[in-house]
Amino acid sequence: MAFCSKCGAQLNEGEKFCPSCGAPVVYDTKEAANPTQPAQTDFSQKIADLNNTADTTAEYDAQDIRNNKAMAILAYLSWLVLIPLFAAKESKFARFHCNQGIVLAVAEIIAVIVLSILDGLPLIGWIFSIVGSLLGLVCLLFAVLGIINAANGKAKELPIIGKFKILK
Repeated sequence: MAFCSKCGAQLNEGEKFCPSCGAPVVYDTKEAANPTQPAQTDFSQKIADLNNTADTTAEYDAQDIRNNKAMAILAYLSWLVLIPLFAAKESKFARFHCNQGIVLAVAEIIAVIVLSILDGLPLIGWIFSIVGSLLGLVCLLFAVLGIINAANGKAKELPIIGKFKILK
């Protein structure tokens, strides 16, 4: 079953133009060759979907962004968040990324404390060790996303935790 890529109308097999909107029909030869195999989403698309968060870049001055990209990157490197917090306190762009970095650090600290306590439980503590390792990888992924956004001059929130505001 094929559908028009422009208007979404159902197409009959072999039609060259959409009967609804008149757009030319383009058939995907890969899909036609093997219609039972589902389309594969590559890793970069999954990361792009994960990074599809609120983008407030338009609210920041372009000169501020250019001048403070390095400071914004430092905000995601654990305790180095203190450098841009004090050295670039007049930069709204750097402060945005400092907030994101601090929220990430607080989330990591809370996770480590909770999982350390649960790790000590007899018989099931090993499960929380695995969960802690996976959570560490998620935090690393979030830090990398933040660094990429900062390096690209974007003010995008981190997934899940980016909505929280600690700095004003």
